[in-house]
Amino acid sequence: MRVLGLDFGEKTIGVAVSDPLGWTAQGVEIIRRVNEEELKSSVARIAQLCDEFGVDIIVLGYPKHMNNTEGVRAEKTVRFKKRLKKEIGLPVKLWDERLSTVAAERELIAADVSRKERKKVIDKMAAVYILQGYLDSLAAEKKENNNG
Repeated sequence: MRVLGLDFGEKTIGVAVSDPLGWTAQGVEIIRRVNEEELKSSVARIAQLCDEFGVDIIVLGYPKHMNNTEGVRAEKTVRFKKRLKKEIGLPVKLWDERLSTVAAERELIAADVSRKERKKVIDKMAAVYILQGYLDSLAAEKKENNNG
């Protein structure tokens, strides 16, 4: 089972993909947009990546506030989810992305990556964190079902 993870931002979409067994997430690329509302080429690129990697499901980071409420970004993400599902035809699952960017930033700082270089890769790293969280939850669920 191949899974594609997305960190959907205002100007960029970080992309990660799982290994064929669905155990680990690897960063793929960052899709950049000039206009936040222009999504046609972004959706086309995501469809291309889904075909290239043989993706079965898309996991889309869902930006909730720390108090568990949903804001404007969450609404835009839900609209993007519907568009992906309609145009690509794969299941799209929302995944709580709170702190994924913070975790990615901390890891890059710990690796002594410069601020300039962090800006270039942070969205891809956040997509990795989103996807790995999803994959880990599947593994935990499978383990629980086998033990119970």
